Amino acid sequence: MAKHPTEAGNSRKADTAAVASAAVVKAAAPMQSNRRRWTLRIGLLLVACVIITLAWLGFDRLLNNRSPIIVGILHSQTGPMAVSELSMIEAEVLALEEINAEGGLLGRPVQWVIADGASDPPTFAKQADRLISKDDACVIFGCWTSASRKGVLPVVEAAGHLLVYPMAYEGLEQSPNIVYTGAAPNQQITPAVQWCHEKLGARRFFLVGSDYVWPHCVNAIIGDQLAALGAEKVAEAYIPFGSMDVAAAVRAIVETKPDVVLCSVVGDSALAFAQALRQAGVDPVKTPVLTFALGENELHAMPLGSMVGNYASWSYFQSIDRPENVQFVNAFKARYGRDRTVQDVMETAYFSVKLWAQAVREADNTDVRPVRYALRRQSMNAPEGTIAVDPQTQHTWRPVSIGRIRTDGQFEIVWRSRTAVRPVPFPSSRSRDVWEKFVLDLYHDWGGQWIAPAANPTRVAPALRETPAP
Repeated sequence: MAKHPTEAGNSRKADTAAVASAAVVKAAAPMQSNRRRWTLRIGLLLVACVIITLAWLGFDRLLNNRSPIIVGILHSQTGPMAVSELSMIEAEVLALEEINAEGGLLGRPVQWVIADGASDPPTFAKQADRLISKDDACVIFGCWTSASRKGVLPVVEAAGHLLVYPMAYEGLEQSPNIVYTGAAPNQQITPAVQWCHEKLGARRFFLVGSDYVWPHCVNAIIGDQLAALGAEKVAEAYIPFGSMDVAAAVRAIVETKPDVVLCSVVGDSALAFAQALRQAGVDPVKTPVLTFALGENELHAMPLGSMVGNYASWSYFQSIDRPENVQFVNAFKARYGRDRTVQDVMETAYFSVKLWAQAVREADNTDVRPVRYALRRQSMNAPEGTIAVDPQTQHTWRPVSIGRIRTDGQFEIVWRSRTAVRPVPFPSSRSRDVWEKFVLDLYHDWGGQWIAPAANPTRVAPALRETPAP
């Protein structure tokens, strides 16, 4: 039976649709196949990239050491010197944190191990040995007193290691294993004596210090200078290291009425001495004290009235008006508290770490020998001004400043050298051999140690006019 025309039309349309659908399916099949192939290729490419990346990271780790760089920090956290040395630790840690914030050194983070010298030279020596042999520190930043440095010196020399010493000191020493970033005597001691002679009109000087190697050496240097100036050393007093019994020294000052007191008393003893002087009526207008050991941080820890109007000699004071110093002070306060102060030994400790970091980058190595050599070529624009390591002596070119203590615990800078001063570790008043014998004689007289025996009471030497030794 013949189909109705409508049905025939519908049948033709269905056949056409079926053909079209089949064509679409045939066309879609290769597209899906291509899509699967591309997906597979991309997946394989991603897998290959991951494998190559992991392989490269592994290869890079084999070629490049990414382990932390270990440095040692060695200061007194306990004992009479802790009042001064704890702040040095903070300054060194601040510098190391800034280095890590900038990406570390040689693509590696820096870690630090802090050891407590406990204000005791033999303990300093033991801790230095531990930092080198057990903690694998590639450098040690440390010490305040010369007695502690003298204890550490044979340890770093025997190990062929490196100590960066950020404290002003007496000089009379030069070791290839120590970089001395603190002031040498011609950058602190002798300029202060000259200033007192010229600006204060001082002719009669009283010398007082703690009873250990630094003050004895400082006073020998001053004695030679006073003899050359034709000035008088009215007396020389030594307070047992760490002792609070300062009465004999204060009494001698009251009795002799010197024009100026030059003070190298350190730590807790320095605070007790300053207070006792003021209580005894020793006024800075008539008898000023110029200290080589007290800075802003110690002043912050004592009744300020004890020292207002007196003087100090350092390379750095917080009041120095330089953008670099403002940045340093603000960074320290942001890290440790807005009420904190900074002083010379802290600034020196801070830039010492930065100098070492520069040397590591230049040497492209953390090994002691290449870094030690690179340190001899380092300079930087420090908070105090331009400083540089002297390659001949491994001491540091630094400016010199003298400041008067203000009522706010800061210093009014009354004199400052125009430029950084070249370090002279051995004053010309005696030969190097004579100076070295002087130091060694102290060591032997004290029974093979760098601090006078604890049994020694406060000693006041009679007035003598010094003459320079040959």
